[in-house]
This record gives sequence, structure tokens and C-alpha cells, in this order.
Amino acid sequence: MSTETRKKVFVSGCYDLLHSGHVEFFHQASQYGDLYVGIGSDSTIEGYKHHKPLYSQEERLFMVRSIRYVTEAFINEGSGLMDFVPNVLRLRPDVFVVNEDGDKPVKRAFCEENGIEYVVLRRTPSEGLEARSSTSIKESLCTIPLRVDIAGTWIDQPTVSSLYPGSAITLSIQPTFEPMPRSGLATSTRDSIRTMWPFKLPDMLPENLAKLVFCLENDPERNSGYVSGAQDPIGICVPGVSRHHYSGHFWPDEILSVTDDPVLDFLEEHLCLLGMFPRREGCSVVEGKDVTLPKVRNLSEAADECWRGLMAMDLATFVKGYRASFEAQVSMFPAMMQEGVDAFIDKCRKDGGVLAWKMTGAGGGGYLLLVCRDSLSFPEGAIPLKVRRH
Repeated sequence: MSTETRKKVFVSGCYDLLHSGHVEFFHQASQYGDLYVGIGSDSTIEGYKHHKPLYSQEERLFMVRSIRYVTEAFINEGSGLMDFVPNVLRLRPDVFVVNEDGDKPVKRAFCEENGIEYVVLRRTPSEGLEARSSTSIKESLCTIPLRVDIAGTWIDQPTVSSLYPGSAITLSIQPTFEPMPRSGLATSTRDSIRTMWPFKLPDMLPENLAKLVFCLENDPERNSGYVSGAQDPIGICVPGVSRHHYSGHFWPDEILSVTDDPVLDFLEEHLCLLGMFPRREGCSVVEGKDVTLPKVRNLSEAADECWRGLMAMDLATFVKGYRASFEAQVSMFPAMMQEGVDAFIDKCRKDGGVLAWKMTGAGGGGYLLLVCRDSLSFPEGAIPLKVRRH
């Protein structure tokens, strides 16, 4: 086929983390004709994906132009999902190629209106290589911690701690696994953090960072009227295991962080996660709530006992407080026990190596955080924890 008769082929994307999957996509798209690549601008990425690109548009343009399958590349002049429209209308390609993830009805409709052939390619790696995606690479590069709550859940809400003061105990853990969404590990708070710092926390005083994240999550202009608690940003931003005390306010009176190796080794030796299911859509754990002074006192005293056991590395005391804390949570918010949770707990009860259990969050799903006799007693399929120590 002569160069005069070859078709023009167009593809579009951000290509911020250029990888072998992109190159293979360009290779396959170029089989349809001369390949032109539209690249999302820095402002488009910031506006559409809510974070700054890792590489500037000039660097991304240079890299894409250097790939042998590409005839020409340019920065898209529009914005948002359809940022390529001005460029396509000027280029007038014959074929518009997308991969499965990029297949959108609005793109298909645009091509139909403009007489452009629309082609959807499956994600297939080049022979001998692993499948790659920008999302999976970013996840592997991300070191922003996750949070697990050990005791005192709900005490960070003034409606609870105003009845009786008490502490929440949280643990900051390294992301050694891909967490399921809506799972009680503060993934929504983590996602908020990643709009500002995509891969790692900034180097600043942890308590100040936690308060900054708390303010980021609780935009005063939002319409929900609900204020997210402080234990999620504290659990993520403050290393080690933390005890934060509340007495009727959203922000704690005091934050005590412990990063001593023996204490954190104790937690890694006895705690693990067992996956259940993501929190279900429409689930409301505040239905039927029964928050009374005696129940909040039970929650507060249980967290105190759990902390004493932890500081003494006394497993029996730690387990007693841990179980009592979860029982107090459920007594106040029985809707936490959504359908299916009991089956997971019943299975743990029958496991001689499992001494205590609780749900990672109050949302009615996610993981069970188990206390086991030792790491050799972790149930099959359980995830060991790696505590963030610095």
C-alpha cells in the first residue's frame, strides 16, 4: 500500500506512565494505517483525573513521538474526556482506535456523527510480556498507608464521645496488598490524599498532615452535612499504633503514637486480615442505632483495656479488651452486622488459633481483623500486616 492511500488512524490518552502495554497498543493500532496520537495536556489530567501528571506534557510528547509505530503525536487542545475533539476535527482521521477501558458511548457517537470508523482493541500484551496498565503500575508505586482500627470505633464522632469520653486505637499499615474498595481500611481517605500526593505522603509533621487531610475530606461547602471522623486521617498519616482521645469534639484532645519495635512486632505476630465482601451499596449502619451513656462507657473502657494489654504485650488482656470493644460497637450500631458477616465470624469461632475478631470498619463489610495465637495460626487466605514504622 502506498503512503498516499494509507488511512489515518487516531488514538488518544494521557500516557503518563508509558509502558509496554501502550507500545503494544500503538503497534496494533498502526496496523490500520498511519498512527496519530493525541496526548492529554497537564491541565486536562489535573482537571479530569484530579492529580498532577508524573511527567509534563512536553516529556510525554517526546516519549510518544520516539516510538517507531507513531507517525505523529501532539497535545490535545480540548479538555476532559473528549479533549481530542478539536484535533480530530482538524486531522479528519479515517479510524479511531480505543482499548476496552477507553470504549465510551460518547466516543462511539462522536465517530458515527463524523463518519469515522470506530475500533475497539482488547488489552493483549506483546508475546512473552506481562499485561500492564497505568493503574496497576501506579498502585505498585503507591506507598500511602492504609488504616485499620483496633478499638474504639465511633468514638471520634461527637455524638458518641460527648456522652462519655474515650479513645480510638488505630494502626498504620503498609499497602502490601491491593485493598478491596469500601472495605473499612480508609480507602476513601487514601483516595482523597492521592489527589494531592499520588504516590507517597509528604515529609511533614504527621499530626499536622493528618489535620490537613481531615480538612481536605471535610470541605465546608459540601452538602451532605456529615463530617468524616478523624481516625481515618490519623490512622493513615501517623506511623505505628496510635491512641487518640475524644471528648465531644471532632479532633482529638491528644494523639499518642507508639513506634517501638517490640510493640509493633507483637501486633504483626498476632493480627491478620480476612477478606469478606465490600460494603454493599445503600447499606446504612446507623439505622436502629442505640447510642447510650452505658454503651459508650463500655466502648471507652474496652479500648482502655485493649491499650493496656498492647503496651504490656499481654495477649490475654489485649484480646479481652479487643472483643469487648467490638461488642460495644455492635450494641450501639447493630446494623453493622450485615447479612453474611455472621457466617465469617462463625467460621473464625471454630478456628482454635483465632482468639478475637472485629470488622475493619463500621460500614457493614470489608475485612475481619483477627487476633490469633501467633502468625503460624493465621487462617488460610489471611493477609499478614506490615506496620508502617516511620
